Amino acid sequence: MIGTLINTAAVIAGGAIGLLFVGKLPEKYTTIFFQAIGLFTLYLGISLALEAQQVFYVVLSLIIGSLAGEALDLEARMERGGEWLKHKFKFKNERFSEGLITAFLLYCMGSLTLIGSVTEGLGGGPKILLIKSLMDGVSSIALASAMGIGVLFSAAPLLIYQGGITLLTMWFGNFIPPEIITDVSAVGGILLIGLAISILQIKKIRVMNMLPALVVIVILLIFLPKM
Repeated sequence: MIGTLINTAAVIAGGAIGLLFVGKLPEKYTTIFFQAIGLFTLYLGISLALEAQQVFYVVLSLIIGSLAGEALDLEARMERGGEWLKHKFKFKNERFSEGLITAFLLYCMGSLTLIGSVTEGLGGGPKILLIKSLMDGVSSIALASAMGIGVLFSAAPLLIYQGGITLLTMWFGNFIPPEIITDVSAVGGILLIGLAISILQIKKIRVMNMLPALVVIVILLIFLPKM
């Protein structure tokens, strides 16, 4: 899990540096930064989504997962958790929850998260996650400068989610067919497209409520025949 630990540390360090610039960067720079991040996230999401092999199951997992997430109201729960942390530690940042959710989704929905965690879990070393750590560390500087300290707190769910994938792969990796990784990444890519649309302020999409789709796609691919 060395890769995930370094990744978590990079987000915290980058976020801490970004906090030094809160309120100091002109709005035009933060605006163009989020436009650039949004466009790159859109590109990354599309490239991952196009690699889907079992398209029917990908669509079905998104439908079932989104309905489940909506029923559980995951995004509202995450926002309430963010607000609780904000009041608990007496932060005055108005974008605390937004920074927490945006950073978590951005750091955890990419292919590098899944592939890097699985690779390390199978004994391939943390090289991929080290590359991801550099990218996330730089991104967290800009995110924290615009959204505040909530970005630092995204390190906690990142550690749990990414570290959990690594540990599960260490225990059950030999039973996971390689093609599952491709379609799980495809679902993650579609979620990234939704995140990009929100970042670009085209339309607010409740991406957090769609996260169960990542679990549903695995279940469908394991227990149902290929289409």
